[in-house]
Amino acid sequence: MDVFNVTADAEQFTCNAYLVTGERTVLVDAGSMPGVVDVVADHVDTLDAVVVTHQHSDHVDQLDAVCERFGPEVYAYAEHPQRTDALDDGDTVEMGDETFEVVYTPGHAADHISLVGETALFSGDVVVHNDGAFDNGSFGRTDLPGQSRERLIQSISQLLDRLPDSVTTMYAGHGDVFAADPDGDSVRDVVRRALLRAEERQPKYPDG
Repeated sequence: MDVFNVTADAEQFTCNAYLVTGERTVLVDAGSMPGVVDVVADHVDTLDAVVVTHQHSDHVDQLDAVCERFGPEVYAYAEHPQRTDALDDGDTVEMGDETFEVVYTPGHAADHISLVGETALFSGDVVVHNDGAFDNGSFGRTDLPGQSRERLIQSISQLLDRLPDSVTTMYAGHGDVFAADPDGDSVRDVVRRALLRAEERQPKYPDG
């Protein structure tokens, strides 16, 4: 299974949109970068599915364009005009060469889900490695209407409970991909650090 960040060269604000290749080619989030369909097409001729971690604009603005170009199945927790398959906690999705469990992780967004496989975690915005607020373990913002720090803390805790030790890579919606270091942090360490920081209840963006 190979994973490519197809929005890595974006010049405007977007999420990281990840193309997962292998037995089943899947795009995790569509991003908001114009031309993302061309980057996807540079890697694959067909796209089997798109999985939406949540429907903030930086994650779905290009979803219509992706669907028009490739006609994939679309998996999402909440309703969307392009959704073909509803996701719920405990469901499984085949991506690349792995089976991923859906973990419902609201707080940053009411419809947020994360995807846990045997070797990889797609965490959306619930947990990120670095994002300008914290390094080596951060979490999605919760200061906007409809967001909840308390619910986010519950979500990160649940994610930690359902995260196998075999997961060595975390693909987050923002910031850098995290790969475990045998002599340093594991993915569990990063998620645990994010949980502890969220539990401190300090504003993530004090000036925002």
